[in-house]
Amino acid sequence: MSADQIVGSPDRPVQLPTTGIHQRFRIVLTTFGSLGDLHPYIGVGLGLKARGHDAVIASSETYRDRITALGLGFASVRPDFVNWKADPELMKKVMSLRGGSEYVVRQLFLPMLHESYADTLAAAQNADLLVSHPLTFCTPLVAETLRLPWASTLLAPLSFFSAYDPPVLPPAQWLAKTRRFGPRLWRPLLKFMKWTIRSWSRPYHLLRSEIGLPPTNLDPMFEGQHSPHLVLAMFSKLLASPQPDWPPATKVSGFPFYDRDETQRGLPPELARFLDSGEPPIVFTLGSSAVLDAGSFFEVSAQVATHLRRRAVLLIGQDERNRLAKLPEGVIACEYAPFSELFPRAAAIVHQGGVGTTGQAMRAGRPMLVMPYAHDQPDNADRVVKLGIARTISRYRYTPECVATEIAQLLSDPRYARRAAEVGECVRNEDGVGAACDALERLAARATQPAKEMI
Repeated sequence: MSADQIVGSPDRPVQLPTTGIHQRFRIVLTTFGSLGDLHPYIGVGLGLKARGHDAVIASSETYRDRITALGLGFASVRPDFVNWKADPELMKKVMSLRGGSEYVVRQLFLPMLHESYADTLAAAQNADLLVSHPLTFCTPLVAETLRLPWASTLLAPLSFFSAYDPPVLPPAQWLAKTRRFGPRLWRPLLKFMKWTIRSWSRPYHLLRSEIGLPPTNLDPMFEGQHSPHLVLAMFSKLLASPQPDWPPATKVSGFPFYDRDETQRGLPPELARFLDSGEPPIVFTLGSSAVLDAGSFFEVSAQVATHLRRRAVLLIGQDERNRLAKLPEGVIACEYAPFSELFPRAAAIVHQGGVGTTGQAMRAGRPMLVMPYAHDQPDNADRVVKLGIARTISRYRYTPECVATEIAQLLSDPRYARRAAEVGECVRNEDGVGAACDALERLAARATQPAKEMI
């Protein structure tokens, strides 16, 4: 069952094969961040709702209307960045290649730990199961406080920090060249990296002490974020396969796709007419976060389309700075379009490498050019290049000449299109929502069984 199929599905009770009885669970999914951090949990939440469960998404207040309109439960959890879209300086810091992740963790989230803990504690009342996101540092604390089972989730392979499958680290991408030395080098390297930033988690450990929890050596940004009960890797097995140093309770579910906006409509009519009127265009998008720090991306992209004599779609978001005074012939600009409907009709997709956008491009079976900003994006870009379905370019080289050259090579070499089609078929055959819901149901069922049945 896909996320698209789930929308509008009737509620139905769940038959649990281990107990033979119908059970309804209250499952609270916590998440923070952009739409790329929200949509997978909406997809899973709708899947749980379709199976008859009470699914609640606990996140920033700014998402309340979007979530409740779908019939899902909502709980407000701080921090809430109400005006983040209107603060270009904040987005520059968030999307910085060298310091973006540190800024997000140390300046945006850790200072609000007490508030986040209080809100998460309230949201977890009467819950059967909690689900955490890499930035919801308080979810494991609440689970420990209330003695509730919890599942952790990862949206991108980088979050495993595996010595057997070393990630591309944004501040030190050159280290990827040492991968050939394997875990013998990378195990102490990653250990040293964690040691150098150990001070980041000091507020977390102070909060543990204040709320009466015992001290721990586990770091909430690394091994401490993984649940001992279930770690859901919510991406395709094609991006990364299980490694010896992944947590034992890991399950790779596949991408839990969901990509509707508040209107729940499909393609904008003007865009649909454009797509019907000519050859497949090149789609240029920066997802939902990087689009707020686009710079000259859309201006350059329009020039590239003209140079290549190709039609193009620019997904510019709501930032007025991204609107071009005049669009070249054969180029259309839209604020938003569901990737699941637009990407399959593209000749190629140019994007920032966010894991949600990457997953949609993989499912569409179209070759891509990735211009990563920060966080997991350089690593995601590296992985799709290794799959043979993409090329990559840095932000500093995103000029009309360089981009035109990269796209021309992408479109002229049939191996990219052939391999992208193969990958697309594999991803479409995965059921990320269904697999995630199955795993969460099993965990909730085990946790509610009498002790003698769990022996």
